[in-house]
Amino acid sequence: MCLAVPGKVVGIGKRDSTPMASVDFGGVVKEVCIAYVPEAEVGEYVIVHVGFALQRLDEESALASLRLFEELGLLEEEFGDPWGRAAAEAGLTEAALTNADIPEVTEAQKEPR
Repeated sequence: MCLAVPGKVVGIGKRDSTPMASVDFGGVVKEVCIAYVPEAEVGEYVIVHVGFALQRLDEESALASLRLFEELGLLEEEFGDPWGRAAAEAGLTEAALTNADIPEVTEAQKEPR
């Protein structure tokens, strides 16, 4: 799933002359393009979709949305570990993954270059 998620701007800068921000999504900080909301300031909330901040949002609305997303488990789905989630859904434990027998690839099995 790909959500538009509110996050708090914790830093602002530029990358290759593009305005960027560090945005905190409840402990997960990601770099986000803020070209669509260049007026965003540190401490404000923005709604982010696929790496782009789309609009500013008041803190009360942002926190209410984040609480709802958390209750529904959507933040884990959006920012969690997809490999760990896939392993859990397949019934594999971390110990099973660590101790998994990975067959060695023989020279005959390697693709020719």
